[in-house]
Parts: sequence; structure tokens; C-alpha cells
Amino acid sequence: MKIGIVSDTHGCSSTWKKLYNNFFSDVDLIIHAGDVLYHGPRNNIPSEYNPKELAELLNSCPTPIIAACGNCDAEVDSMVLDIPIQAPYAYMHLQNLRIIVTHGHNLTEERKKTLATKYKVNLFITGHTHIATLDKYKSTIFLNPGSPVMTKRLDKRNTIAILSDEKITVFDVNTKEELISELLNH
Repeated sequence: MKIGIVSDTHGCSSTWKKLYNNFFSDVDLIIHAGDVLYHGPRNNIPSEYNPKELAELLNSCPTPIIAACGNCDAEVDSMVLDIPIQAPYAYMHLQNLRIIVTHGHNLTEERKKTLATKYKVNLFITGHTHIATLDKYKSTIFLNPGSPVMTKRLDKRNTIAILSDEKITVFDVNTKEELISELLNH
């Protein structure tokens, strides 16, 4: 199974097209860790901001999408999306992996570790910070795929992640360069 992982698309439709064509067209599932359509009141409006078009693209996406609710997602977003935005957590058991997805804006590191231990998850996915991270604590990988549009990384790289063959890799969406990777269950 191959899974595309993204967060913080913030209504940017042309980035979604690029992501789908370059990274997600051959995945079995897409996991979105929130902030799907709205740009948020603290962010500058990106030039490609087109939440209506992004909603149409997500609704017509041939790949199943599971999404957690972000702090910028509102009930009105659920009204235009055919995919359910789950709040505050999405929990999945795929093949031999237990996965929790949440935006993470209201969780401490300690709370994430507690939840990961309690639910015996292999992969704990968050978003919100717009900075890609990949860390391991005991038997759980903690992933934030960053943001493909409004990065807060010092190097300005926009990022997503791919899970394949029990390996997670974070990619720069513009150069397709592999930035960080980690094996699951090792």
C-alpha cells in the first residue's frame, strides 16, 4: 500500500494539481491532516488561493481521501466537500499499521505520546506548523508533512510525505528531492 500524506493546503488549487500529478496519482489513499480550504486570518492570501476549485478537485479525486479537521476548517467546508472532515481525530487500521491523524494545533508533545502509547499507533500524523518533521518515540513515528503552499521552514521548502513499503519519506514538492525518511516498525 502506498499513501500520500499532506497538510495545510489552505485552498491552493494549482498546488493540489501539481501534488496529485507529481506525487499522489499512484497512491492508494491520501491522508490530509487539516486546514484544507481556508487560508486562515493570520496568513497572507496566496496568489493561487481558490478554495472553490480545490473543493471541486478533491470531490472529483479518484483516490480516497481521509481528512482531519484543522483549526482553519469550518463547518461550511464540510458543506462543499464530499469527503468527511473528521474532528478532532481520524483513526485508521490499514494492513498492519495503526494510524492517528489530527491537525495537532491543540496538542502538547506529551499528549501526543500518551495517545500514541494508549492506542498502540505506529504512525501519528499532525499538521499545523507548516514545518515537516519526522521523529520516533518508542515504536511510534511522529510525522508532520509540513505544507505544500505556505511553508514556515527557514529554507522555504514546501513539503508532503509518502508512505510506501513501511518507509515514510518527506519530499520537497518543487524539486521532488527526498528530505527526510524513516522506516516504520524497525
